[in-house]
Amino acid sequence: MDFMIIMPLGDILMDSFDISAGQFSYIVASYSITAGVSGFVTATFIDRFDRKRVLTVAYTMFTIGTLGNALAPTYELLLFARIFTGAFGGILGAQVLSIIGDVIPLERRGKAMGFIMAAFSVASIVGVPTGLYIADKTSWHAPFFMLGGLATIVSVLIYTKIPSLKGHIDLEGKPKIFEAFDRIINNPLQRKGLLFFSLLVLGQFTVVPFITPYMINNVGFSQSQIPFIYLVGGTLTVFSSPIVGKLVDKFGRQKMFTIMAIISIIPLLVLTNLPPVKIALALVVTGSLFVFISGRMIPANTIMTSLVKPQNRGSFMNVHMAVTHVTMGLAATTAGLIISKDDTGVLHNFNLVGILAVSASIIAIFLVRRLKAVS
Repeated sequence: MDFMIIMPLGDILMDSFDISAGQFSYIVASYSITAGVSGFVTATFIDRFDRKRVLTVAYTMFTIGTLGNALAPTYELLLFARIFTGAFGGILGAQVLSIIGDVIPLERRGKAMGFIMAAFSVASIVGVPTGLYIADKTSWHAPFFMLGGLATIVSVLIYTKIPSLKGHIDLEGKPKIFEAFDRIINNPLQRKGLLFFSLLVLGQFTVVPFITPYMINNVGFSQSQIPFIYLVGGTLTVFSSPIVGKLVDKFGRQKMFTIMAIISIIPLLVLTNLPPVKIALALVVTGSLFVFISGRMIPANTIMTSLVKPQNRGSFMNVHMAVTHVTMGLAATTAGLIISKDDTGVLHNFNLVGILAVSASIIAIFLVRRLKAVS
């Protein structure tokens, strides 16, 4: 939710700080790039520790960073706060995937990933509209105060409710420092997996950060109508994600990814070429995009957890999330360089960003067939 809330606040932040689309993209990208760097660094030692311990420390620091976002009075300090938050946010995603991979068998892992994606949708339904409403009525600082309070509660729950998770250490003992990178460098399957997921991320995070500014300045949404995008999209994916997860377990990861990815091309192209239309029609387009990009992430994440054995899963997932976050940052930055904003506020070249996203998605569709499970 912390990562998601910054994107629909784009128009407010650009007005508040008098910054360009390119400068706003740095706010989005800074979180992702820092998350990537921290992921690479922690991959060298993370499998040496109890997964609960790593999760507890990372989430506590993430909470501090979120409150720093809330207190930032200037563009520069907000940028620094996003960097700090991202440093620990990247670790969290990798730990969640590692824990899922460790405790849930591969034949039921798609269903688990479906519920995780549904949780993202709940954040969209409840958190993002609420945060945007609060920001619209008060200031952009308020949603981060809300998130900081929620994160504090979650930190306590992690510490008191999550059991110790050290089974991966018991299998072969503590791995050597930098062993993860040796394995990835010498493992063609893992290298292909990282390339596959990077293409998938490029195929959506060039578009997603600029949905809000485009809808306001090009399609005709008001700031107060933006929460409907996330309310509709989130509601649809709450129901669709568990269904897709079950279908992944029933029909296979590669097949379901291919189906979801092919269908997702349609709303990607429609959205990035959308003229001023009625709000209801625009919501059909954005809702479809949410459903299918979420739908393709479920089998994709299931595939990624299957490319490595449990004793090395934490380090690989950290590298995976590091590459993912760096790609997200580069995707947002690239889109920011392509998109321009004229004196009336209208965004240009979003259609070119859509073509880039679709091209990356098509390559990922062909690459997924080469990824075979090992655990």
